[in-house]
Amino acid sequence: MMHDNVVAVGIDGSERSDIALTWAIEQAKARRARLHIVTSYELPTYTAHTFEGAGSSIDSRLFEAANEYLDIAVKRAERAGVETSSALETGDPAAVLVEISKKVATVVVGSRGRGSFADRILGTVSSAVPAHSYCPAVVVPEQSAGSCLPIRHIVVGVDGSEASNIALERAIWEAERWQAKLTAVAAVNMGSIAWMPGAGYSVDVLDDVRSGLEVVVEKATQGFDIEVRTHALEGNPAALMAEFSTAVDMLVIGTRGRGGFAGLLLGSTSQAILQHSTSPVMVVPRRIKPGDDIPPTPPSVTDVPWNRPE
Repeated sequence: MMHDNVVAVGIDGSERSDIALTWAIEQAKARRARLHIVTSYELPTYTAHTFEGAGSSIDSRLFEAANEYLDIAVKRAERAGVETSSALETGDPAAVLVEISKKVATVVVGSRGRGSFADRILGTVSSAVPAHSYCPAVVVPEQSAGSCLPIRHIVVGVDGSEASNIALERAIWEAERWQAKLTAVAAVNMGSIAWMPGAGYSVDVLDDVRSGLEVVVEKATQGFDIEVRTHALEGNPAALMAEFSTAVDMLVIGTRGRGGFAGLLLGSTSQAILQHSTSPVMVVPRRIKPGDDIPPTPPSVTDVPWNRPE
């Protein structure tokens, strides 16, 4: 299923969604992609049943408010020089964005924002969209406002699983796209393996992980002119990634979540990282297949839309 070269961003009228929109505009520039701005709202379920005539009045007001904010967002993106389209939908925002994720390259949302439309809590969207998305989903936290652009340093979590290998591939693409540094991190929680006979706290475990990480990275970077730093560290993976988020511009993670539908639910580590990261987090779903997206064409110096300090 080939995804179109489109960056979709969900907005809800909140300051946090403005931050997500800023990030999405720059991502669209870096990808040379179209930006698709989406807002949606739900009519409170009790309204039409409880107050005669109230449903249509509230629906009209919500539509007008959402449409006005959407127009402002579109004009902002167009002023930034980005090809832009938009959609105003009714229904659950997370469900709307998940459906859109079947056709686009990336979906971007803010986190923990209280929206202007029907008190939509963006925090719900920021956990549901990465959990169910068909394409990489980026969650942009409020703390990152402006400080993570342009992207100069990316950290990707790698644990040897198929899901993390897919995330590593996407991290390499992003590093190439932004001409950014890339660090691959493998975290070993010694406390979780100490009970195993013969495991203990031997440095051999970290040495083995480090060797395996280097092999995986070397294979994944074939064909790319990019240098990746590798680190095998002892500690809780979520805590370590959250710590890295304070010093880098984006985290990239895969997910091995299990549920009633294979690959649809975020694992506990992914959830924890999303909750505590202070930089944008790209969650790459396990359902990504070869051909869903294409790697970047390395930009020439004149194409890079920002000045990069030495």
